[in-house]
Amino acid sequence: MKVLVTGGSGFLGKRLKLYKPDWIYISSKNYDLISSIETKQMFRDIKPDAVIHLAARVGGIKDNAENQALFYYQNVMMNTNVIHEAYLAGVPRVLSSLSTCAFPDKLDHYPFFEKDFHKGSPTETNLSYGYSKRMLHVQSVAYRKQYGMNYSTFCPSNLYGPEDHFGNECSHFVASLIHKFTNICNNKTIVLWSTGSPLRQQLYVDDLCEIIPMLLEKHNSDIPLIVAPNENLSIREMSQIMADIHNDKTVFFRFNGKLDGQYRKDGDNSMFLNLVGGYNFTSFREGIEKTYEWYVESLKEQ
Repeated sequence: MKVLVTGGSGFLGKRLKLYKPDWIYISSKNYDLISSIETKQMFRDIKPDAVIHLAARVGGIKDNAENQALFYYQNVMMNTNVIHEAYLAGVPRVLSSLSTCAFPDKLDHYPFFEKDFHKGSPTETNLSYGYSKRMLHVQSVAYRKQYGMNYSTFCPSNLYGPEDHFGNECSHFVASLIHKFTNICNNKTIVLWSTGSPLRQQLYVDDLCEIIPMLLEKHNSDIPLIVAPNENLSIREMSQIMADIHNDKTVFFRFNGKLDGQYRKDGDNSMFLNLVGGYNFTSFREGIEKTYEWYVESLKEQ
């Protein structure tokens, strides 16, 4: 089966290529998916049997909060074009990545389940990104129901790991945390966003790279399948783990109390585990240690 991966030069795409090098990986340098013309041309040129749709405009909480219009436009256009042009090209299988950011900001129970997907608005700090991902699921379900296409979606929790964006506006929390600890001088204090209290399920990127081929084969329904580890740590707990790994007693961290974002957004992974027959997720301590070591080595090569 000829499998096309959008977002091939992104964080997840780069790592996935190590696991599935025989798949075809494209990026915005090859085709601009915001353009329906270029998206149509992509399908004409490649003629895939299946698509793994990973392409997205992504960023950290500050980037999301300050660029809501850009996040909305770019993500909605990419998603709309990929799904529609895949259908027009007769591609029978599309598996798209959503995000747990698409789930409601507040619910009366945690962890939440797939059935809770539409029970409220996403959190304000990444409202546009959350809704764009929600609409990707709506479109996939609509094309499944009206046209009989096997288009499905999955919702990974927060991703981290090697090849992430370190030290820029696109950095997510873990990558930013590693960057700050790696580049701090002795007798200095690291300032981190938030109060440190929000809870997050952090998913090691290589775990998801192993999982995606399983989902391509087995996830053939209209459910926005949650893919997340059981661990649900606070920002403060994760920061302390990083401090322990860095092991410099002269370096401290504190929180600025700004942009906490969603307090918690942990999802139940039982449906995923039942589908694939179980999975042993990488612990956060092990994953961040591997990522820290990778980042230190990458700096030596620059």
